[in-house]
Parts: sequence; structure tokens; C-alpha cells
Amino acid sequence: MSVDRRRTGVLLIQLGTPESPSVGDVRRYLREFLGDRRVLDLPRLPHWLLLHGVILPLRPRRSAAAYASIWTERGSPLLLHSRALAEAVAEELGDGFAVELGMRYGAPSLREALGRLAQAEVDRVIALPLFPQHAESSTGSALARFLELAGGTWQPSKLSTIGAFFDHPGLIASIAALAQGPLREFRPDHVLFSYHGLPERQVRKGDASGSHCLESDACCSAIGAANRHCYRAQCFATTRALAAALGLGSERHSISFQSRLGRTPWIRPYTDQVLAELASRGIRRLAVLCPSFVADCLETLEEIGIRAREQWTNAGGEGFLLLPSLNSEARWVKAVADLVREHAW
Repeated sequence: MSVDRRRTGVLLIQLGTPESPSVGDVRRYLREFLGDRRVLDLPRLPHWLLLHGVILPLRPRRSAAAYASIWTERGSPLLLHSRALAEAVAEELGDGFAVELGMRYGAPSLREALGRLAQAEVDRVIALPLFPQHAESSTGSALARFLELAGGTWQPSKLSTIGAFFDHPGLIASIAALAQGPLREFRPDHVLFSYHGLPERQVRKGDASGSHCLESDACCSAIGAANRHCYRAQCFATTRALAAALGLGSERHSISFQSRLGRTPWIRPYTDQVLAELASRGIRRLAVLCPSFVADCLETLEEIGIRAREQWTNAGGEGFLLLPSLNSEARWVKAVADLVREHAW
């Protein structure tokens, strides 16, 4: 409990999920998600034409089939894991805190979650987007919407946000602890760290110098003034920390970026191309971690667990291990609670 005995609200923010894997629900979700111009960051007219002329007529059916392949009897894996995390964090933090889960897109919405915190009569709210590495299309959009909605209920001085935690000791220790046993048992030839991708233009926008990001092969080798907010650089930093914690030498691990959309250049190297290159080198047993996702979802379970596995098998791979996301593992629950405590005031 906080020192002054007031109650603190905690808003855990996830990206979102359709209400069901039906084509209609997936279309509604994609309309809200890709209608966010921080996500699909194009000028107004090209954005409208791409969303309504190409994506919404064509993509929902394919995406609905992908969601159906991972849907459970209890619903969306992302929602189930995120709810379990919120409940466990509430128990870990105790009576001085009220914890709610809100989705940036879909349900439970941020508006609904903030309404429940208001009903709980909290004095202040801490928002934690559950995205370890900062991107304007994820963390930036979530926090902007949080501040827009919360500003109508709480004074600005009573709102606090937690940004990127890509190298937080709790995150690194939690992922390493979860991965060590399965890696020891599986004995991979190689470990691939696969992160969600971003268009290159979004990375360049965050370059304070205008001349550092994506200008050399070593641009993400360290975090400095020019790239301190760079998503790609933060992914590389997470990989370095995890490789050290897991005892992986440079020859035994790689980094890649998945989930690209459209024809514009996205940050490289691409996961599907790295898989092909690793197989061509004679690597047969591959383990994959997805450290930009703290809860298993479409991108981990279907894109990597099904499609990447199939690609690997077809390329001659003999073993493929997808490490689970942190979900609501006890060590991760404590790490989230520690993050909140560090930012409580």
C-alpha cells in the first residue's frame, strides 16, 4: 500500500483482439486497429483508400481463419492470458491498488477499464502498456488514448505512465527463467529471437539526429542519444541481454522481425528469410523466442507456432521449439508489480 494510504489504480494495456474468429468480428477489429493513423501512418487519403479499398475487403477472411486456428473454448488466448495476468498482479500488489485490463482496440476497452477504476474510487492511475519495446504504433498510441480518456476524469498530476521496459531486469530474468528448462531439454542448434516488425519509415521518424537509424549495419549495436527511443535498437538490446542471461554466444543466436504488412520496406532481417538462411546453413534444431510479446497471441501461436514451423519443416528442419510467452507466470507477475511500485508516488 502506498505511504499516504491512498488507493492507486493500475491500468494494464494490451493491443487487443477480435471478440470471435468470425469474419465480421475480425473485420470490425481490423477497422479499429488499422484505422488508427499511428498504426497505419499514411496521409489521410492514401490511408482511407488502403484501409477501405484493399485491407478490409480482402484481409478479414484470411485473418479470421488464422484466429480460428488458435482460438480456444474459452476465447482469445491473448485476452485469457492478459486477464490472468491482471488478476495475479492485483493479488501481488494488494489492497492499496486496483488493477484493470484495457485493450487499445476491442474489448474490454480502455474507456471501460478506466470507468471501473473510477468506480473503485482510486486517487491516481498508473498506465502500463504491456509492450517491452517502444513503438508509436503500440506504446505511443496506447498512452495517447489513455491520456485522452483519463484527462476527463483525473487531474493530469494524478496520471502516470510507464514506457518501454525492454531491458528491465524483471523482464529479462522472467524470460530467461521460462526459457532455460525447455532449451536445456530441446538442445537447439540455434536460437532465433523474432520480434514484431515495423515499417522503416516509422523507425526513421524516431531518429532525433535524422542520420543514425538504419544508416549502417551497426546502428542498433548500442543505445545512444540518437536511438534511445528506437524500437529496433531496443529489440537488439533485449536480445543482447537475453543472450547473456541464457549463455548464448553470437554464433548461436540471431534476431529477426515478423508480421510485415504491405509492400513498403519493413525493418530487417525478416523472420521468414532468416528461417530459410538458417536452414541453408545446415541448422536442423531451432528454438524461437518472441520477446516483443508478453502474452501468447496470433503472432506467436499462429504466425510462428504454425506457419513458421511449417516453413522450417519444409526446408528440412528436424526440430522446432516455440518458447511460450510470459503470460501469467509467477516471476513475470512479480516483475510487473515491481514496475508498478517503482512508478508509484
